[in-house]
Amino acid sequence: MEQLLHAIDAIDRIGNDEWLATLDDRKRTELEFHNRDRDPEFRKQAASSSDTFEKFYGNKKYYGAARRSKLYVDNWIADHGRGRIFLDYACGNGQYALHAAKSGAKLALGFDISDVSVQNARRNAAGLTNIRYFQADAENTRLPDECIDAVICSGMLHHLDLSFAFPELRRILKPGGKVLAVEALDYNPAIKLYRSLTPDMRTEWEKAHILSLKDLAFAGRFFEVTDVKYWHVVGYAGGKFPALLPALDALDRLLEVIPLANRLAWIFTFCLVKPPRN
Repeated sequence: MEQLLHAIDAIDRIGNDEWLATLDDRKRTELEFHNRDRDPEFRKQAASSSDTFEKFYGNKKYYGAARRSKLYVDNWIADHGRGRIFLDYACGNGQYALHAAKSGAKLALGFDISDVSVQNARRNAAGLTNIRYFQADAENTRLPDECIDAVICSGMLHHLDLSFAFPELRRILKPGGKVLAVEALDYNPAIKLYRSLTPDMRTEWEKAHILSLKDLAFAGRFFEVTDVKYWHVVGYAGGKFPALLPALDALDRLLEVIPLANRLAWIFTFCLVKPPRN
């Protein structure tokens, strides 16, 4: 673990000019977008106008309807983080690394391309000694080989070039290590229409790279893909109509296990396992 901490210290010492010079235009756009999106002052200003808040953050209400998938993710993190080196990959404001640290991780790590996100995460984790946040590129983390036991990658793979991200995840995982990926699924026409009508909530790359089962097949070149689960075929509507959420959840429990119907899920989760050494 000492080598890993030294590597993080070295990453932290990279100057801003040197850091920006490593990023292409796509990554700089992602950095700028997420700096704005997670800037507490910008969010506060947006909240002062219902129209502005809806324009930039209107999708947030739907995440309140994703309680069952969130519980699944939280339990996975607690189980796989306890006593291990755990990574929140492209961590945003760092809530999953924080959960891992509080659940007993030996060391919880989180990185993001957005320096604003890293600053937010560090404030949220003040006082904890088993957690580190740093700014890094998900496609070239600069972390040592085979240094991580378990990874959560929540809602971020569609921001990345998977031909770089999957090999990088495989490189930093220890043999037998696991990644839990949580992603939107690109089949539901109602959700696709909503995305097209809310362009300010996403970057151009993100809009074009929502994951499909083709991406799952591509992941199989680098990992064993297990535990594929589909979530919220209709339940996302509970974000708009909270009173309907119990009934929608009950219906989802049926639809999520019906082949083809479950392809209309809003979210799917899957586990990527790096094979152990023989």
